[in-house]
Amino acid sequence: MTIQQRFFQLDDQWCIIHLPERPNGFAVFIIGDTNHFVNEHTSFWIEHKGRHHLLCELLEYGYTIFYSHLYGRHWGSPKAVRLAKQLIYYVLKSEILNNRIYILAEGMGALVALQLLETMPKQIRAIVMLSPCLDLRAQLEYEKENKFFYKRMAREIALAYDIDEANAEKAVPSLLLVPHQVPIKIWQLSGITPYPSSLHCRKYEQWMRTTNHNVHVIYCLPEKRYQFGKAIDQFFQQYNELS
Repeated sequence: MTIQQRFFQLDDQWCIIHLPERPNGFAVFIIGDTNHFVNEHTSFWIEHKGRHHLLCELLEYGYTIFYSHLYGRHWGSPKAVRLAKQLIYYVLKSEILNNRIYILAEGMGALVALQLLETMPKQIRAIVMLSPCLDLRAQLEYEKENKFFYKRMAREIALAYDIDEANAEKAVPSLLLVPHQVPIKIWQLSGITPYPSSLHCRKYEQWMRTTNHNVHVIYCLPEKRYQFGKAIDQFFQQYNELS
């Protein structure tokens, strides 16, 4: 399918809006993982075959889709959250859309999604997470098993949070637990994954149960990771009638 899209910059970061041929009036904000990027010509979700397939599926269902480079490997930093909010307000002002959005967060993008849940839950209709990183402190501790990956992640966090690398471990937050009414569904890759479910989605699911709010977690095989556009649309449609 031919994708209509518009590139623009906010705070020197490239952003993109994908416009469907038959809009349904709802927007999806994609918050990507470590390899996510947007430049003046293209994006990771355009270039990557699996993600492009999922992107096209959601566009066919009528969703307006938007996202940003978001400073690259931001690891949920405050400046990334600020830009995410700015982008949401910009898109809602510039496009004819329902003022409550859906979020599709992959990997470390879930760190931003959790903070948006804390600060602007009334603007969020529902959230889908793909193998999310939800506890940054636990993830950094986990990376200690491989010195190279730990050092790289500590450098990235220090750069994203504008802190000294030696302080990265103390500065990063653990799992953000905020009571809310926003529906969440998680597709978690089974087997070996960069973000083990025991550190992230399982821990979050257990906490949500204690607050009488369920998070639905689906475990899927790696080869199926981008083949559930229809299931995502069906999940979102359950909440289209919310005010």
